[in-house]
Amino acid sequence: MAITMTSAAADRVRSFLTNRGKGLGLRVGVKTTGCSGLAYVLEFVDDLNEDDQVFEQDDLKIIVDGKSLVYIDGTQLDFVKEGLNEGFQFNNPNVNGECGCGESFTV
Repeated sequence: MAITMTSAAADRVRSFLTNRGKGLGLRVGVKTTGCSGLAYVLEFVDDLNEDDQVFEQDDLKIIVDGKSLVYIDGTQLDFVKEGLNEGFQFNNPNVNGECGCGESFTV
């Protein structure tokens, strides 16, 4: 079980944490929403929860709650820039389908 990041994603997360001035790492999770059922959630973590799993890469911590890990195990977090657009991209091998707008997915 693991969640990984590309070097571009790690650089961006490191930059956000530095600018924020505090934080243990980045939480990657899912929530129920959208037309396909699940959407990704990213947030900074200051305190760990009891059911959190911590993955370390490039001196950064990726934190995932136990319920979300089932849906995103094996996911690679990337940060991409395309023209004027930039953002995190999730390469999740568990995805069976995505909605047309790209905001939600099914497993």
